[in-house]
Amino acid sequence: MLIFERSRPGRRSAAQSPAARAATGEIPQRHLRTRPPRLPEVSELDVVRHYTGLSQKNYSIDTHFYPLGSCTMKYNPRACNAAALLPQFTDRHPAAPDDTGQGFLACVHELQEMLREVTGMAQVSLAPMAGAQGEFAGVAMIRAYHDSRGDTQRREILVPDAAHGTNPASAVMCGYSVREIATDADGNVELAALRAAVGPRTAGLMLTNPSTLGVFEHSILEIERIVHEAGGLLYYDGANLNAILGMVKPGDMGFDVIHINLHKTFSTPHGGGGPGAGPVGVNAKLAPFLPLPLVAGPDGEYRLLAEADRPLSIGRLGAHLGNGGVLLRAYVYMRMLGADGMRRVAEFSTLNANYLMVELQRAGFEVAFPRRRASHEFILTLRRLKEETGVAAMDVAKRLLDKGFHAPTAYFPLLVPECLLIEPTETESKQTLDAFVIAMKEILREARENPALVKSAPHETPVRRLDDVKAARELNLAWSGR
Repeated sequence: MLIFERSRPGRRSAAQSPAARAATGEIPQRHLRTRPPRLPEVSELDVVRHYTGLSQKNYSIDTHFYPLGSCTMKYNPRACNAAALLPQFTDRHPAAPDDTGQGFLACVHELQEMLREVTGMAQVSLAPMAGAQGEFAGVAMIRAYHDSRGDTQRREILVPDAAHGTNPASAVMCGYSVREIATDADGNVELAALRAAVGPRTAGLMLTNPSTLGVFEHSILEIERIVHEAGGLLYYDGANLNAILGMVKPGDMGFDVIHINLHKTFSTPHGGGGPGAGPVGVNAKLAPFLPLPLVAGPDGEYRLLAEADRPLSIGRLGAHLGNGGVLLRAYVYMRMLGADGMRRVAEFSTLNANYLMVELQRAGFEVAFPRRRASHEFILTLRRLKEETGVAAMDVAKRLLDKGFHAPTAYFPLLVPECLLIEPTETESKQTLDAFVIAMKEILREARENPALVKSAPHETPVRRLDDVKAARELNLAWSGR
């Protein structure tokens, strides 16, 4: 039910209404409404019940296991939220002078330094306000570096075929053409294909390690050598950083630039369209091009560096220093973990993924890369199940909703047929993983004994299966009153 359907003429929630104020003399007549806006007329209790009811229909990490591969939907500690919401932080205007925000600047400067340490980079900027914006900044710095050296023929970015879709998009937005590099049967970048692709037009290679296929690139140092000898740079997509946190650093693998998804690795809020944060780290040769502002200190006092301090910067990505509240949540999380805790993040994310992969394999599911150990995520392929029963990966995903679990990522990456990309994250218990295995076993049995039941799922959710194509092509977001 929409809130408009609760509307009754004359019903009000006066206790929450702002004081009426005449606007006649302040707004030109031509801009004034000729009739009242069509807003729902509801009481405060109507509003509370409506939105509380909607929240109870949602799946979220606070209510359900959320094994979305590549997305890292893990628990956000409430202590991080509480600290970030301290009035000394929230009441400070972002345009206030630096000397009135030394506490905030000290925290984010320390966050810069901690991110620099765990990634093995020379410097970090917190300016990007999303992972996608961090990607854009990373590729923009690659272009700025080559252009500053007069190497303007480098207009091609190499991207593995298992990469996140945002990688080629970011490259194109920065004026590059994209060349796809194949992966082999074990999920590694094909070195022969990479050697054949690099050349004088190569600006860089965008790669995440472990990859979206859930495996660690065995030949990462050889990949680094091939790209650098061709004059290109290495970009690290930080989507899967939690799998190696405290174990190995992208800088030690030879990467020149990295963006960091704070929501994936450092447990800031994820989903819902934002706000987000996607800091970027670089080695020494790319440091002059970092986006602004940067936090400098503590030589006397902390301050924000601007264009006069960094004339080669690619510029600003927003009005201020990123999303301060998100940055503070990540800062508190890192302080809570410490160095040993960050290493445990990688240990438990890897342990959970491998345990779940082995248990599902024993249950009869087919693993896409059976000769490889999982990193923090792994892929099942339901190709044979679909051939034998007609039950597809999406059917299994929908049936999981009936079992009380959010579905894994379905049909990504595209090169694995009928795939489910599963990431349990480090915050889930063995009991939760075992319950998920039981649910998957039940669905496998149902698919063989009563495939129609699975193909028509979900049956227990507030909304049954939707026509995804119709919803995308005939999107209706307006209340018509019909």
